[in-house]
Amino acid sequence: MRRLDQRGVASIEFCLVAVPLFTLIFAIFDFGRYAITMQSLRALADAGARANIIQCYSPAVIKGNSPSTCTTDYLSATQKQAIAPFLYNSSLGLTPTVTTTAGTNVLTVTAKLSGFTMLMPFWSTTTFNSPSATTTIPF
Repeated sequence: MRRLDQRGVASIEFCLVAVPLFTLIFAIFDFGRYAITMQSLRALADAGARANIIQCYSPAVIKGNSPSTCTTDYLSATQKQAIAPFLYNSSLGLTPTVTTTAGTNVLTVTAKLSGFTMLMPFWSTTTFNSPSATTTIPF
């Protein structure tokens, strides 16, 4: 009986295994990058809320009146870089707002990162491509 020619089988097997393997590796890398970005945004929003509460802590706030001066970003670019070093070269937007709902005053600080895109094109949705973190503090 004649033996079949086995040349090229290893390259075909490699192609069959390499595509899912590299897709999985890039997916892990991409979601890891997204997780680091979200954690940095959460830390930045927390620090922004803390800075706003410290700057706006006054007798009016203690009495429960809504302060009108808590609508600015009190963190400098250097402080933002120290808080979120992974995002230091990005365009960070920190938007603090004071809202009053049902008799309670709430300070809401949102940290957004514009320009973030996932590397893998098949899950590039708006949820992943515009990460933001919000911290809400009632006072």
